Amino acid sequence: MEVDLALLADAATIDASGKLNILGIFDHITTTSFPARHPKMVLVLRFSAGLDEAGQHHVEIALRDPDGNEVVHIDGEMQLGPGRGGAAQGIQVPHVLHMDGLVLPVPGQYGFDVTVDGVHCETVPLRVTSLAGSTPIAQA
Repeated sequence: MEVDLALLADAATIDASGKLNILGIFDHITTTSFPARHPKMVLVLRFSAGLDEAGQHHVEIALRDPDGNEVVHIDGEMQLGPGRGGAAQGIQVPHVLHMDGLVLPVPGQYGFDVTVDGVHCETVPLRVTSLAGSTPIAQA
């Protein structure tokens, strides 16, 4: 199994046919102070697997701060089964995880580590910077 789509966005939905609708993709946020609370964020993942991988899988998501410390940990079970595409298409499962109000303690490079059945599949990066001390853009 693999994660063939992984990103952060302002909003996302999955319609009745399984189609992902994504709004406002980003990998960098700027704030005025720390700890910072980001009001609205979704982690969008799409899991892709062969038919031989149908069944139950353990999924873990850990947000790590710039020092590698775990800030948030989420885990659960996912049941994979063939979708509307049939056997030739394999299995694709979109997932939208709402992270509204996420608190980011310090500036720096964060990462959402995605693990399936104990195997690391993807890291979704998030760079967090401070407006304080930033250099203004020169006006012409």
